[in-house]
Amino acid sequence: MAAADPALTALTGEYTIDPAHSSIGFTVRHAMVTNVRGAFSEHEGTLSLDGADPSRSTASIDVTIAGVDTGMPDRDAHLRSADFFDAETFPLMTFRSTAAERVGDDEYRITGDLTIKDVTRPVTIDLEFNGSATDVYGNERVGFEGSATILRSDWGLTWNAALETGGVMVSDKVKLTFDISAIKNTPQG
Repeated sequence: MAAADPALTALTGEYTIDPAHSSIGFTVRHAMVTNVRGAFSEHEGTLSLDGADPSRSTASIDVTIAGVDTGMPDRDAHLRSADFFDAETFPLMTFRSTAAERVGDDEYRITGDLTIKDVTRPVTIDLEFNGSATDVYGNERVGFEGSATILRSDWGLTWNAALETGGVMVSDKVKLTFDISAIKNTPQG
């Protein structure tokens, strides 16, 4: 086993995701011809990083469904309705990691349980470590970006409409995107 990278070992610790500098988004094919992009504006989460042994790292994220934003209020209301997310009954989408691994120099893979509505299924997210820095306020930050592709029907999100020209209004395949900035928690005491 190779010796741990001292720069990565120094990153070991507990982090809080900074929602003001992070985004959780999605892209889905619409009407078989174009992509619709959206994001969830309200989310919070934590990372527990182990730089010496990345397989011991964990992530936990809670996304508020009511914060879905595609830039069109009517579409956003439809997404919050029982046709899709049923935000009133199921206000949160959650991710809890179950495994993490380093797969390249700055490449990682995290697997976990994604819960949407009342359905929990495993998802694997490929991540790139963008680096670490101390910001102007003295906070230690880390950054990751990544993506995963899911089938929304696996979580019971099956609403659709047939098109006259064939095909459907909304693709089953959805690409999830993550751009995460997290701040290292300072020890209390």
